[in-house]
Amino acid sequence: MARLNTAFDATGIEPATAYEILPAGRYRAQIVESEMRVTKNGMGKYLWLMLDILEGPHKGRKIFDQLNLVNANPTTVEIAQRTLSAICHATGRLQVNDSEELHLIPMTIQVGVKPPKDGYGEKNTIRYLMPETPPAAPKQPAAMQPASAPAQPTARAATAPWRAKS
Repeated sequence: MARLNTAFDATGIEPATAYEILPAGRYRAQIVESEMRVTKNGMGKYLWLMLDILEGPHKGRKIFDQLNLVNANPTTVEIAQRTLSAICHATGRLQVNDSEELHLIPMTIQVGVKPPKDGYGEKNTIRYLMPETPPAAPKQPAAMQPASAPAQPTARAATAPWRAKS
């Protein structure tokens, strides 16, 4: 038994509800918290991320991700590094020393729904998307721009070995 210091009255407090996954789709979101955590087996570390949804009917909802950056499996580490690279590209911060540098930068994410597996329920997956409007390249004067010639078919293309002979 655990004795409470004061009486607890639940009548004025909204009860916690079951965690509901976000429906699949694109969302504007931003990272609001992050930290390195030790894996369950104590042999690795992962970057834990909390994101806030910024717009739409799910505004204010949280979604979580974790990147296994320190792991004995090199494929797992590569996947985590590629995901971190996608986050950096999505936020426009290509070189970071601390995950906090990625906080509070709006980006577009693609949320998916992974079906139940191994006794666990459905779960959200996150893909970090490149900005839809990349930074504009510096314009060159017209005289400096190379002239583009129409593409010419090559003789090799006309006799490609996979084409049927008539």
